[in-house]
Amino acid sequence: MAFEKGFIKMLLFRSWWYDPYQLKARVIQAIYEMKKDKGLEQRLRKEIVYTNRVCVESGLIRSSDGNISIRLEDDRFLVTPSGLYKRRLKLKQLLIVDHQGEIIKGQGGLKPSSELLMHLEAYRQREAIRAVLHAHPPYSTALTIAGIPFPTDIIPEVVLALGDVPTAPYATPGTQDLALSISDLFKNHNAILLSNHGSLTVGKTLEEALLALERMELAAQMYYLAYNLGKIIPLPEEEIKRLKASIEQTLS
Repeated sequence: MAFEKGFIKMLLFRSWWYDPYQLKARVIQAIYEMKKDKGLEQRLRKEIVYTNRVCVESGLIRSSDGNISIRLEDDRFLVTPSGLYKRRLKLKQLLIVDHQGEIIKGQGGLKPSSELLMHLEAYRQREAIRAVLHAHPPYSTALTIAGIPFPTDIIPEVVLALGDVPTAPYATPGTQDLALSISDLFKNHNAILLSNHGSLTVGKTLEEALLALERMELAAQMYYLAYNLGKIIPLPEEEIKRLKASIEQTLS
């Protein structure tokens, strides 16, 4: 049986090799696939640079801080480089790495983000995740510095579109300890605060990760303003139950 299978494969190979029409069709298909992959990669590069600019202009990322990644096919990831001033980020400076963080493609002299381990851990935890965004939102990060849990009960948008935002214990940036600190949290959350450090949001698209970041920071800013104006009056418990019920109804 093994001999017969091998013989059939040889015949199929020979028929392909000597048939110019099949050869031409395969070459055309290969060229098409290469162009399609290249076009997708270019579009995602533009998406990262655009999202980076939005974060910079909104004060969510400053200096050379923060990092962004997108999952490509075949366990490859497009990621921002380390140490570059974010306002000057260019398409060609983005790197492609494998699932172990090794560079597959990139501009000479550039290294992947120092927080790549944290990104890769998020991707490992959830296959559906296609984008990871690490930022330093001032109001949200200030909550962790003050030891205040993220307020999930002050505006409907957080209940409806964001959900709980846990705070990971402090770990040194750029280390495996930081990656492990978020490991279990990302199984059930799309947004996480990093103690004394910043935030990490994820999504099926980069836009989803950005929306989560913006909603989180807006809620933290509202909390700060309300606190300084007088006192915090949360949503009634019954209203929170009603909002959560509407989510379950929509999903069902």
